[in-house]
Amino acid sequence: MKSVERGILAAFGPGILFAAAAVGVSHLVQSTRAGADYGLSLLLLVLLANVVKYPAFRFGPHYAAATGTSLLEGYRRQGRPLLLLYLALTLGTMFAVLAAVTMVTAGLALAALNIELSPLALAAGLLLISTALLMVGRYRLLDRLTKLLVAVLTLSTLLATVLVLPRVPWASLTFWPGAELWTPRSLFFVVALVGWMPSAIDVSVWQSLWTLARGDDTSHRPSLKEATLDFHIGYFGTTILAVCFVLLGSAVMHERGLVLSDSPGGFAAQVLSLYTEALGEWSRPLIGASAFAVMFSTMLTVLDGFPRALTVLSARFRGPERRGEFELEQPRERRVYWVSLGLLAMGALTILFLLPGSLRGMVDFATTLSFLTAPALSLLNHRAVTSADLPVEARPARWLLVSSLVFIVVQALLAAVYLYVRYA
Repeated sequence: MKSVERGILAAFGPGILFAAAAVGVSHLVQSTRAGADYGLSLLLLVLLANVVKYPAFRFGPHYAAATGTSLLEGYRRQGRPLLLLYLALTLGTMFAVLAAVTMVTAGLALAALNIELSPLALAAGLLLISTALLMVGRYRLLDRLTKLLVAVLTLSTLLATVLVLPRVPWASLTFWPGAELWTPRSLFFVVALVGWMPSAIDVSVWQSLWTLARGDDTSHRPSLKEATLDFHIGYFGTTILAVCFVLLGSAVMHERGLVLSDSPGGFAAQVLSLYTEALGEWSRPLIGASAFAVMFSTMLTVLDGFPRALTVLSARFRGPERRGEFELEQPRERRVYWVSLGLLAMGALTILFLLPGSLRGMVDFATTLSFLTAPALSLLNHRAVTSADLPVEARPARWLLVSSLVFIVVQALLAAVYLYVRYA
């Protein structure tokens, strides 16, 4: 029994990194905005988005635990053109994703820490600090720091939600969207909401890489059972938090007719008010620091995830991935990692300086891109876990594979409908 417990603890980590990547923009911004603008009308949609994306996300750590290699090796074995497809999808989204996450983080820093800088200057500083932290600590620091930050914000959010429950407009909870959601403006927001709910499908690849990195860090390769348990803790935890933010937005903002601010600092102040109205003004420093810290951890996971994936991707173009080999410790791969990280940071800063726009506009752009790429990435994940690489006993259950195919079709149809409405 003790060995089993040690194994579970050793595997525990990638699921929390997933939570850190998810709780940032999709929860603090989009879920709160859904509650503020529409009450509880979108609550069931938020839950449905988590259900639809569940198989694609689960296949990331599943493949890594079953094969000892990353999802990118699974893509390579399906044919090198699929690696090019993944590269194109990644390059098409990564700069906008990091720019959106960085701007939200800068806004929270302005509101929580009373820093007197422009949002753009602060965003540049945060990117430099994040790069330095990854350079010093790599996966070990990312893992340790994220667990603490996510735990603090989770407890604070659950407590605040419980306290505002009497003020939640339960009458706005519907099982079918009302007429107000069938306007182009509302449909475009729904697409942006679903795009990162609970996160972008890209993160499934990162999860497979984090699972391998966790095994290297602890010298324990997680079993399928351990990796699945770790995944469920992170995934279901983020689902619960998404519901909490919808409830907070609806209870504190929707009933007053308040609209989320377009400015990073104004938005952050409104998010903090969700907590202070429930917990009291005394909680503002604690909640402000916690919210900023979790968004900062989201920055770290995004800033680590894309370069980590691109590094392994470049290695897959050269040859197959060897089981149990942690390539990021090799000199060549480390150089690719740092070059990719630098280009990612500079690309995000370029977007922030040349196209500052509004906070909501930037977030919606990034999340919509992820919405459109989700069907393709979900299909790649499905093909990976149904390939001959996995022993029969390690393949996902039939119900999971069937639901995966159904949900891929659903995502593709929704993407087609969006493109038709948007450009027809």
